[in-house]
Amino acid sequence: MNWLRTLLFRIVFYGGSVPIILAVPVTALFGRQAMIAHATLWSRYHRWCARLLLGITVRIEGPRPTGAVLYAAKHQSFFEAIDLQQELGGPAIILKRELTRIPLWGWATGVYGAIAVDREASAAMLRRMLKEGAALTAEGRSILLFPEGTRVPSGERPLLRSGFAGLYKTLKLPVVPVAVDSGRLWPKRGSKRPGVITYRFGEPIPPGLPREEAERRVWTAINALER
Repeated sequence: MNWLRTLLFRIVFYGGSVPIILAVPVTALFGRQAMIAHATLWSRYHRWCARLLLGITVRIEGPRPTGAVLYAAKHQSFFEAIDLQQELGGPAIILKRELTRIPLWGWATGVYGAIAVDREASAAMLRRMLKEGAALTAEGRSILLFPEGTRVPSGERPLLRSGFAGLYKTLKLPVVPVAVDSGRLWPKRGSKRPGVITYRFGEPIPPGLPREEAERRVWTAINALER
């Protein structure tokens, strides 16, 4: 049954996403708030498909923050890459630079408030990322970062990438760690499985801590659901 559920999900979600994505450049003409609303629509459609077709629901644990924060989230699957957009109220998102090079789509991500990074983490890229992040937080936006840099299989606990420390120091925002266990149900390859995906919001980590302490506390909190 799981392979059938997965097939149906792919047909319905990706098929339904085509008109939503094709409409992105038009929506972007109306500015940032319109783009945030558009992205939220897509995120909600994604969760609806996951619940209805895959039998996957979401559970929230821990205190929800108020005001602008830097979210540092575990990244195990494609699920949270889309789902956290609506769960966190439309934060600015740090994403792979390759996605911003897609014609029209890349322009639209800039209107939304996405910050592009490359895997090499060059000094120039880090400076630009910090500058864009500061400008977005000045608008009152929270920022979503996957500090491990890429998806990791369930059970793995890699060190944080260097970009987190730079953002933490520059933005001077509280950091809210977000643990997630989506990899159990949503593997990178193969069939999805029904069940409950948990987001666990950790206690906010105040700005101004030494780098080693901030990284240790974030690393521990985002791995709180690992077994």
